[in-house]
Amino acid sequence: MRILLILTFWLASTLSVMAIGADEMFADPAEEARAREIGRQLRCLVCQNQSIFDSNAALAKDLRVVVRERMEAGDEDGAVLDYIASKYGDYVLLNPRVRGATIVLWAAPLGLLVFAIGTVMLYHRRRLATRSPEKLTEAEREEARRLLAKE
Repeated sequence: MRILLILTFWLASTLSVMAIGADEMFADPAEEARAREIGRQLRCLVCQNQSIFDSNAALAKDLRVVVRERMEAGDEDGAVLDYIASKYGDYVLLNPRVRGATIVLWAAPLGLLVFAIGTVMLYHRRRLATRSPEKLTEAEREEARRLLAKE
């Protein structure tokens, strides 16, 4: 049983290594490390929560090739990311850029929560304000006076 468990973990850990073919790799280890660092910032559009270097999808392979082509053309890391984001949109970035739209996206749940709490508080405040004490009839007032006088 233990051997099966160890074999399962070993196999799962090697799957991302098998995602990259030998023909895709740079000969220079420094360039390869740079390409992998750039690729870890890019989302596989098929797998969605994996980087392009962790995915076996054909589109991820195509994006890995584009990263290497842009690097060979002399682009800096940011320029490579900008190029791919211009083709596929900011969704391809695992860490999206902070822009007006992303700020609204992140702030919307908090804004809705504040709005909901304010609405509930306003509702209860108005409900308490409109609640007026019941008017007593003259007979009830006399009864209350008689009961209070006994004490």
